[in-house]
Amino acid sequence: QVQLVESGGGLVQAGGSLRLSCTASESIFDSIGMGWFRQAPGKERELVATISSGGTTNVASSVRGRFTISRDNAENTIYLQMNSLKPEDTAVYYCKYSALRMSYWGQGTQVTVSS
Repeated sequence: QVQLVESGGGLVQAGGSLRLSCTASESIFDSIGMGWFRQAPGKERELVATISSGGTTNVASSVRGRFTISRDNAENTIYLQMNSLKPEDTAVYYCKYSALRMSYWGQGTQVTVSS
């Protein structure tokens, strides 16, 4: 069982920045990949960004150029640097750890962007 602890969410004005962190209880080097997803009220959960065990990143078009995903294997942590935030980025952000046979989710962290 992999435990994921997210942090870094909060309230920010439009145009501001936040950095989310997700620390895993197991080595992220052993994962197939990790990622960030978000879910806004009344909407389905959507992919924000992923990073593979080899470091290959994939970023949703809606946030490309504003959000950056990175990882620190030594700290078992991934990050999501979010710049130029918009009110439509408001959502609960979830971290996901993908192993060979199972995936694990964090509890989520709220990001609210005011206009």
